[in-house]
Amino acid sequence: MLSTRSATALYVGAVLGPGVTYLPALAAREAGPASLLAWVGLLALSVPLAVAFAALGIRHPDAGGTASYARTAFGPRAARATGWWFLIGVAVGAPAVAMIGGFYVAELVGGGRETAVVAAAAMIAVVIVANAASLRTTARLQLVLAAVLAGLLLVASLAALPHGSAERWTPFAPHGWAAIGTAATVLMFSFFGWEAGSHLVGDLKDPRRQLPRALAGALAVIVVLYLGLAVATIGIDTSSDVPLADLMAAGLGAPGRTITAGLAVLLTVGVMNTYVAAAGRLFGTLAPQARVTPLLPFALLAAGLLVPLALDSLDVDALMKATSAAFVAVYIVAMAAGVRLLDGGARIAAAIALAAMLVVFAFFGTYLLVPALIALAVNLPRPRALRRMPQTVAP
Repeated sequence: MLSTRSATALYVGAVLGPGVTYLPALAAREAGPASLLAWVGLLALSVPLAVAFAALGIRHPDAGGTASYARTAFGPRAARATGWWFLIGVAVGAPAVAMIGGFYVAELVGGGRETAVVAAAAMIAVVIVANAASLRTTARLQLVLAAVLAGLLLVASLAALPHGSAERWTPFAPHGWAAIGTAATVLMFSFFGWEAGSHLVGDLKDPRRQLPRALAGALAVIVVLYLGLAVATIGIDTSSDVPLADLMAAGLGAPGRTITAGLAVLLTVGVMNTYVAAAGRLFGTLAPQARVTPLLPFALLAAGLLVPLALDSLDVDALMKATSAAFVAVYIVAMAAGVRLLDGGARIAAAIALAAMLVVFAFFGTYLLVPALIALAVNLPRPRALRRMPQTVAP
């Protein structure tokens, strides 16, 4: 059984990921110093999100998580769309995450974008081989990597803060106040993971007592880390593709850059391995009649996206926004399910989270087409020859 401390660590580990090594600087470029307000808003949104997910996990324990909540509340079509949003979000997001790790490799060895693409392809290949061999990154290793990342973020922020420039805080909103919403769509990628609470219920001796404590502890850690990182990023000129390395170098010099690059690679491979493994299991449930391993379409899509990334005709920012749009759609359906399935304070938390997520969702612009087209495609009427086949939705 998990202790409250371990559950807190799992929460933190679920939220932290390689996105925080890149996205803070991207948000600062989108909205300037006003991006800090996007951080504050998303941290505030994390509270009702986590509360609602914890309540759903306690009252509706099901290993299927968000897709199961959608099925219980709205039926198989909603569950199917939710499952495929997650699946395609992972497939599209993996090359983006791999490129983030690739940028740090290029920084470490002194290469350019070509080096980053080659490193990204190598990391994706490692993940595919590992999953084909049925190897999994252990939860303990993921926790260790997340703990090291948390420590690195704290060190980077504290080391860089004294070197920040007050001039970089003016003008506060150089791109207008609406840019805060755009920055929030970028940062959403670093706030996924609060649904992890719904999967911890079976491993806790007293979920009703332990989950709220774990939630409060995790939120405290995330608030300190993210706000410190946001302030340090705004204060330091981090216009490169390796902003966290820039922060480390500002306070610790060249060794800080090397340490950051090495950790970025380990964290990227670990997170991709975990998500690809989960996506593989989900693919088997969503497409039980498929005769190909899910690793094949994943590899083909990754290769197809790496080509335009290598040619610089597609940027990481676009892939991150497409991925975030798909995952935000998952969260919206899950919170809508919470409004229907929960009661009392938990239902209010779900309603607040749903309203806030819809506001963030509106800022995705044309990227709203990503979840819309996926939902349409997976719920089209099947050919008559396939109608008698069992149609299983997400677990």
